[in-house]
Amino acid sequence: MFFILHGDNEFEISERVADFKQKIGDESMRDLNITLLDGRKTTLSEMQHAAEAIPFLADKRLVIVEGLLTRLASRKPKAGDDDAAPAGAAKDFLNGLIDYVPRLPETTRLVFVEFQPVNPKHPLIKLADQQKGKTVLDCRQPPAGELPRWISERAKKRGGSIEPGAAQRLAALSSGDLRRLDSEINKLLTYVNVQRSVTEKDVNLLVSDASTSSVFNLVDALGKRDGKRAIHELHHLLDQGENPLGLLAMIVRQYRLLILVKELQARNLSPDAMAKELGQHPFAIKKINEQARHYQDLSQLEVIYRRLLEIETEIKTGQTSDVLALDLFVAGVAG
Repeated sequence: MFFILHGDNEFEISERVADFKQKIGDESMRDLNITLLDGRKTTLSEMQHAAEAIPFLADKRLVIVEGLLTRLASRKPKAGDDDAAPAGAAKDFLNGLIDYVPRLPETTRLVFVEFQPVNPKHPLIKLADQQKGKTVLDCRQPPAGELPRWISERAKKRGGSIEPGAAQRLAALSSGDLRRLDSEINKLLTYVNVQRSVTEKDVNLLVSDASTSSVFNLVDALGKRDGKRAIHELHHLLDQGENPLGLLAMIVRQYRLLILVKELQARNLSPDAMAKELGQHPFAIKKINEQARHYQDLSQLEVIYRRLLEIETEIKTGQTSDVLALDLFVAGVAG
């Protein structure tokens, strides 16, 4: 069987990928039966080789391919787009893939991951829909108005509860960062020992928007090419105990919003209209709208965003250490 996880909700996708990994054999042998491939560069033969390998002391093996469906989407390469495959090569790859996946070994689970929505008419999605069960998972970021409900459901899933007013307050402090929200929910439930509902007073006591502000300050310094301040903000967050990969996810999210806001600026939308269209909190979008003006054009942001995705792959595949990768990224952008 093969599965497709796609959408702009990086947190949910990461959780679902983690669930797939948990089901692959004994923990001591798990890494030997999991292969992660960069879909922007991998070949069909490399993917087939990984998929047909025999599991080592396990019933199943897992192959995760990130970014391949976007690469094979029907589009013409843009000028300067190094990742865009020639139309003919992309078509041949896609046809070969469609021919191969129905013949996957029974011992292999193949998972395609896309950190952006994929057109439901994509041939591979159509093929996946023909399988039994739910094999295409559309992971979308919940709109700002639905965040309180997401928080309540998350607390319930963890065995606790949170009052509606507290959920509203927590949503306002989060700026929509689900990874940060999940961490804060855990902290709040631990504080009340899951013996009572989390109140708005608890949220005001324990939760601040300091990390979100610091990430904003970091990206703001990068936009102004202030390398000294950017490095200071980065290491302040790390010294405060931020997980490097979690921090990278927050930076990725910030640049994704910058790209979306930059596109909306070209349409001369007001910050309030932008917030409504993007389903984000108006206060956060107003700040991002100001920040986006540090970048002359959309292409600058797109280059940085692609580099962030490359860094994530390099870290996860062990090509470089997490903190070093973040240091090099800041140095590269801020000069």
